[in-house]
Amino acid sequence: MMKLDPKLHAKFMAVSTATLTTAMFKKGLRNIFLQGPQRLRSGENMVGTAYTLRYIPAREDLDVLESFADRNNPQRKGVEECPEGAVFVIDSRGDASAASAGCILAARLQSRGCAGLVTDGGFRDSPEIAELKMPAYHVRPSAPTNLTKHHAVAINDPIGCGGVAVFPGDVMVGDNEGVVCIPRHLAEEIANEATEMTIFEDFVMEKVKEGASIFGLYPPTDPEIEGKYLEWRQINGR
Repeated sequence: MMKLDPKLHAKFMAVSTATLTTAMFKKGLRNIFLQGPQRLRSGENMVGTAYTLRYIPAREDLDVLESFADRNNPQRKGVEECPEGAVFVIDSRGDASAASAGCILAARLQSRGCAGLVTDGGFRDSPEIAELKMPAYHVRPSAPTNLTKHHAVAINDPIGCGGVAVFPGDVMVGDNEGVVCIPRHLAEEIANEATEMTIFEDFVMEKVKEGASIFGLYPPTDPEIEGKYLEWRQINGR
Protein backbone atom coordinates (compact mmCIF):
# COMPACT_ATOMS: atom_id res chain seq x y z
CA MET A 1 0.00 0.00 0.00
CA MET A 2 1.74 3.13 -1.24
CA LYS A 3 1.85 6.19 0.98
CA LEU A 4 0.41 9.41 -0.34
CA ASP A 5 2.67 11.83 -2.15
CA PRO A 6 3.69 14.50 0.41
CA LYS A 7 2.20 17.33 -1.70
CA LEU A 8 -1.11 15.47 -1.98
CA HIS A 9 -1.06 14.72 1.74
CA ALA A 10 -0.48 18.41 2.51
CA LYS A 11 -3.47 19.44 0.40
CA PHE A 12 -5.79 17.08 2.27
CA MET A 13 -4.42 18.34 5.58
CA ALA A 14 -5.62 21.85 4.69
CA VAL A 15 -9.23 21.18 3.59
CA SER A 16 -12.39 20.34 5.50
CA THR A 17 -14.59 17.28 5.16
CA ALA A 18 -17.47 19.64 4.30
CA THR A 19 -15.53 20.99 1.31
CA LEU A 20 -14.49 17.49 0.29
CA THR A 21 -18.09 16.25 0.29
CA THR A 22 -19.05 19.11 -2.03
CA ALA A 23 -16.12 18.39 -4.34
CA MET A 24 -17.18 14.74 -4.46
CA PHE A 25 -20.81 15.71 -5.03
CA LYS A 26 -19.70 17.56 -8.16
CA LYS A 27 -18.30 14.23 -9.39
CA GLY A 28 -21.58 12.45 -8.67
CA LEU A 29 -20.46 10.70 -5.46
CA ARG A 30 -22.85 11.32 -2.60
CA ASN A 31 -22.22 8.58 -0.05
CA ILE A 32 -18.67 9.26 1.12
CA PHE A 33 -19.12 10.74 4.63
CA LEU A 34 -19.04 8.08 7.36
CA GLN A 35 -22.22 8.28 9.41
CA GLY A 36 -21.66 7.93 13.15
CA PRO A 37 -17.91 8.07 13.86
CA GLN A 38 -16.91 11.14 15.86
CA ARG A 39 -13.45 12.31 16.87
CA LEU A 40 -12.43 11.61 20.45
CA ARG A 41 -10.34 14.77 20.70
CA SER A 42 -10.13 17.72 18.33
CA GLY A 43 -6.94 18.40 16.42
CA GLU A 44 -5.43 18.73 12.98
CA ASN A 45 -6.69 16.66 10.07
CA MET A 46 -6.24 12.93 9.83
CA VAL A 47 -5.02 11.87 6.36
CA GLY A 48 -3.96 8.41 5.20
CA THR A 49 -4.79 5.43 3.04
CA ALA A 50 -7.28 2.87 4.32
CA TYR A 51 -6.13 -0.41 5.85
CA THR A 52 -9.21 -2.36 6.88
CA LEU A 53 -10.50 -4.87 9.42
CA ARG A 54 -13.90 -6.57 9.07
CA TYR A 55 -15.98 -7.99 11.91
CA ILE A 56 -18.99 -10.32 11.75
CA PRO A 57 -21.18 -11.20 14.74
CA ALA A 58 -19.37 -13.16 17.43
CA ARG A 59 -19.94 -16.84 18.07
CA GLU A 60 -19.45 -18.22 21.56
CA ASP A 61 -17.45 -21.34 20.59
CA LEU A 62 -14.92 -19.25 18.64
CA ASP A 63 -14.66 -15.94 20.41
CA VAL A 64 -12.93 -16.83 23.66
CA LEU A 65 -10.01 -15.14 25.40
CA GLU A 66 -7.63 -17.83 24.17
CA SER A 67 -8.24 -16.71 20.59
CA PHE A 68 -6.07 -13.62 21.23
CA ALA A 69 -3.01 -15.89 21.50
CA ASP A 70 -3.40 -16.90 17.85
CA ARG A 71 -0.98 -14.84 15.77
CA ASN A 72 -3.36 -15.19 12.83
CA ASN A 73 -6.19 -13.52 14.75
CA PRO A 74 -7.18 -10.87 12.17
CA GLN A 75 -7.56 -8.12 14.76
CA ARG A 76 -4.10 -8.68 16.25
CA LYS A 77 -2.48 -9.48 12.89
CA GLY A 78 -4.01 -6.37 11.33
CA VAL A 79 -2.66 -4.11 14.06
CA GLU A 80 0.82 -5.60 13.64
CA GLU A 81 0.75 -5.26 9.84
CA CYS A 82 -0.96 -1.90 9.37
CA PRO A 83 1.52 0.17 7.33
CA GLU A 84 3.04 3.45 8.41
CA GLY A 85 0.89 6.36 7.28
CA ALA A 86 -2.26 4.23 6.91
CA VAL A 87 -5.60 4.73 8.65
CA PHE A 88 -6.87 1.56 10.37
CA VAL A 89 -10.57 1.38 9.46
CA ILE A 90 -12.82 -1.12 11.27
CA ASP A 91 -16.15 -2.44 10.00
CA SER A 92 -18.09 -3.11 13.21
CA ARG A 93 -21.46 -3.27 11.46
CA GLY A 94 -22.49 -0.11 13.29
CA ASP A 95 -22.62 -2.06 16.56
CA ALA A 96 -21.14 -0.14 19.48
CA SER A 97 -22.40 -2.50 22.18
CA ALA A 98 -18.91 -4.03 22.41
CA ALA A 99 -15.51 -2.50 21.81
CA SER A 100 -13.92 -2.51 18.37
CA ALA A 101 -10.51 -1.95 20.00
CA GLY A 102 -8.92 -0.55 23.13
CA CYS A 103 -6.08 1.70 24.15
CA ILE A 104 -3.33 -0.94 23.93
CA LEU A 105 -4.08 -1.71 20.29
CA ALA A 106 -4.50 2.00 19.55
CA ALA A 107 -1.16 2.77 21.18
CA ARG A 108 0.47 0.03 19.11
CA LEU A 109 -0.94 1.52 15.92
CA GLN A 110 0.42 4.90 16.94
CA SER A 111 3.85 3.45 17.61
CA ARG A 112 3.82 1.91 14.13
CA GLY A 113 3.30 5.36 12.63
CA CYS A 114 -0.32 4.89 11.62
CA ALA A 115 -2.22 8.04 10.70
CA GLY A 116 -5.47 7.25 12.49
CA LEU A 117 -8.05 4.77 13.78
CA VAL A 118 -11.71 4.72 12.70
CA THR A 119 -14.65 2.48 13.58
CA ASP A 120 -18.41 2.62 13.21
CA GLY A 121 -18.57 0.90 16.58
CA GLY A 122 -17.11 1.94 19.92
CA PHE A 123 -13.78 1.94 21.76
CA ARG A 124 -13.02 0.78 25.26
CA ASP A 125 -10.50 2.83 27.24
CA SER A 126 -11.73 5.82 25.25
CA PRO A 127 -10.31 8.44 27.68
CA GLU A 128 -6.84 6.95 27.18
CA ILE A 129 -7.27 6.74 23.40
CA ALA A 130 -8.30 10.39 23.39
CA GLU A 131 -4.95 11.28 24.94
CA LEU A 132 -2.95 9.69 22.11
CA LYS A 133 -1.45 11.90 19.42
CA MET A 134 -2.99 9.67 16.74
CA PRO A 135 -6.53 10.77 15.75
CA ALA A 136 -9.29 8.29 16.57
CA TYR A 137 -12.99 8.20 15.65
CA HIS A 138 -15.80 6.08 17.06
CA VAL A 139 -19.55 6.23 17.69
CA ARG A 140 -19.47 6.08 21.49
CA PRO A 141 -17.52 4.53 24.36
CA SER A 142 -18.02 0.80 24.86
CA ALA A 143 -16.28 -1.08 27.68
CA PRO A 144 -17.12 -4.75 26.85
CA THR A 145 -14.44 -6.73 25.03
CA ASN A 146 -14.90 -7.15 21.29
CA LEU A 147 -15.27 -10.91 21.82
CA THR A 148 -18.77 -10.45 23.22
CA LYS A 149 -20.14 -9.13 19.91
CA HIS A 150 -17.45 -9.09 17.18
CA HIS A 151 -15.62 -11.85 15.34
CA ALA A 152 -12.69 -10.60 13.26
CA VAL A 153 -12.64 -12.32 9.87
CA ALA A 154 -10.61 -10.33 7.35
CA ILE A 155 -7.94 -7.67 7.00
CA ASN A 156 -7.44 -5.34 4.07
CA ASP A 157 -10.58 -6.40 2.23
CA PRO A 158 -13.34 -4.04 1.06
CA ILE A 159 -15.61 -3.16 3.99
CA GLY A 160 -18.53 -0.97 4.96
CA CYS A 161 -17.91 1.59 7.69
CA GLY A 162 -20.50 4.13 8.71
CA GLY A 163 -22.60 3.12 5.71
CA VAL A 164 -19.77 3.90 3.26
CA ALA A 165 -17.88 1.46 1.04
CA VAL A 166 -14.19 1.57 1.95
CA PHE A 167 -11.64 -0.16 -0.26
CA PRO A 168 -8.03 -0.74 0.81
CA GLY A 169 -5.94 2.19 -0.35
CA ASP A 170 -8.82 4.68 -0.46
CA VAL A 171 -7.89 8.03 1.06
CA MET A 172 -9.41 8.67 4.47
CA VAL A 173 -9.61 12.30 5.56
CA GLY A 174 -10.91 13.25 8.98
CA ASP A 175 -11.38 16.57 10.71
CA ASN A 176 -13.24 17.66 13.83
CA GLU A 177 -16.55 17.10 12.05
CA GLY A 178 -16.04 13.53 10.85
CA VAL A 179 -14.45 11.30 8.22
CA VAL A 180 -14.74 11.04 4.44
CA CYS A 181 -13.56 8.24 2.16
CA ILE A 182 -12.15 9.25 -1.23
CA PRO A 183 -11.55 6.63 -3.95
CA ARG A 184 -7.79 6.49 -4.52
CA HIS A 185 -8.04 7.09 -8.28
CA LEU A 186 -9.87 10.38 -7.62
CA ALA A 187 -7.63 11.59 -4.82
CA GLU A 188 -5.45 14.05 -6.72
CA GLU A 189 -8.37 15.54 -8.64
CA ILE A 190 -10.47 15.95 -5.49
CA ALA A 191 -7.56 17.41 -3.52
CA ASN A 192 -6.99 20.07 -6.18
CA GLU A 193 -10.68 20.88 -6.44
CA ALA A 194 -11.08 21.13 -2.66
CA THR A 195 -8.01 23.33 -2.37
CA GLU A 196 -9.43 25.82 -4.88
CA MET A 197 -12.82 25.71 -3.17
CA THR A 198 -11.21 26.39 0.20
CA ILE A 199 -9.38 29.45 -1.09
CA PHE A 200 -12.57 30.85 -2.60
CA GLU A 201 -14.56 30.12 0.57
CA ASP A 202 -11.94 31.97 2.63
CA PHE A 203 -12.45 34.96 0.33
CA VAL A 204 -16.22 34.70 0.71
CA MET A 205 -16.01 34.43 4.49
CA GLU A 206 -13.85 37.54 4.68
CA LYS A 207 -16.34 39.50 2.58
CA VAL A 208 -19.33 38.24 4.58
CA LYS A 209 -17.64 39.26 7.83
CA GLU A 210 -17.18 42.70 6.28
CA GLY A 211 -20.95 42.86 5.76
CA ALA A 212 -21.33 41.65 2.15
CA SER A 213 -24.53 39.92 1.04
CA ILE A 214 -24.24 36.32 -0.13
CA PHE A 215 -26.35 37.17 -3.21
CA GLY A 216 -24.02 37.29 -6.19
CA LEU A 217 -21.11 36.31 -3.97
CA TYR A 218 -21.89 32.72 -3.03
CA PRO A 219 -22.30 31.33 -5.62
CA PRO A 220 -20.36 34.00 -7.58
CA THR A 221 -23.03 35.09 -10.05
CA ASP A 222 -22.08 38.78 -9.88
CA PRO A 223 -19.68 39.38 -12.82
CA GLU A 224 -17.59 41.73 -10.67
CA ILE A 225 -16.80 39.02 -8.12
CA GLU A 226 -14.24 37.23 -10.26
CA GLY A 227 -12.07 40.33 -10.56
CA LYS A 228 -12.32 41.06 -6.84
CA TYR A 229 -11.47 37.46 -6.05
CA LEU A 230 -8.38 37.42 -8.28
CA GLU A 231 -7.23 40.69 -6.74
CA TRP A 232 -7.76 39.25 -3.25
CA ARG A 233 -5.73 36.15 -4.11
CA GLN A 234 -2.85 38.25 -5.38
CA ILE A 235 -2.83 40.48 -2.32
CA ASN A 236 -3.00 37.50 0.04
CA GLY A 237 -0.59 35.30 -1.85
CA ARG A 238 -3.19 32.62 -2.37
